[in-house]
Amino acid sequence: MSSFNPRQVFPRRTPGATPTRWIGLSIYDPIYLGVDTRGKTVHVTLMYRNILLGGEPGAGKSVALGNIVAHAALCTDVDLILIDGKIVELLPYAPVAKEFVGNNMPKALRVLKDLQTDLDERYLHLARTGRKKIVPDDGFRAKLVAIDELAYFTVTVGTKEQQEEFRTLIRDIVARGRAAGIIVVAATQRPSADIVPTSLRDLFGYRLAFRCATDSSSDIILGTGWASQGHTAVDIAPESLGVGLLRAEGGFPRRLKTAFLNDNQHRQIVRRAVHLRRAA
Repeated sequence: MSSFNPRQVFPRRTPGATPTRWIGLSIYDPIYLGVDTRGKTVHVTLMYRNILLGGEPGAGKSVALGNIVAHAALCTDVDLILIDGKIVELLPYAPVAKEFVGNNMPKALRVLKDLQTDLDERYLHLARTGRKKIVPDDGFRAKLVAIDELAYFTVTVGTKEQQEEFRTLIRDIVARGRAAGIIVVAATQRPSADIVPTSLRDLFGYRLAFRCATDSSSDIILGTGWASQGHTAVDIAPESLGVGLLRAEGGFPRRLKTAFLNDNQHRQIVRRAVHLRRAA
């Protein structure tokens, strides 16, 4: 994985400010993911977009998810909604999250229903103002919903009815959230049609596939037919941790290597994020 550059993550101190003032990031800013095969930095702008991440366990999916959440944590203009069935991946960011959901299906459904209600209010506002999307002046804060792991809530825990309800709610939030300022970042280590059906996958503007066991699994993330054109995550070597194929909406998959944040760096980011959000 590419080396960590603190200047790309930590806000800078404003010279001469008394008391010391730190400037946060913005969810409207491009988010640094890593470098491509030519050594050029790779960024994604997630405001008005969503991103789907998938791949085998240990291939780099959770690291990439953590990079995105780290950026969002340092943004004072977005609320974090963290849904983590495994608990451990996103738990470090619980202190700066508006909502944190662990392995609790009823709470996950309640949080998603609240988001759906918020979506309805935002679209009503858009209808009244005649605008196509939420902007900062509208008074609605952006929200980033990070989910790790999709399969936990769609096939593992809860009743069949709860699992179907979770899928329905997520599909609606991903479909309508873009214009309303609600971003979904979803990750799975089980890229299969029952976890990520085509009707859901095609709603994600960005898709990032890490090493997969089969071409069909790679296509589940990137889109049908890419493996047959030579763009498959199966070709990524097992030792190439953090290497993936990023496909932007309407574009070709781009090979990249994601940046790596260690546990200590995540703790530093959370401390800074807590300070920034209290001061905002």
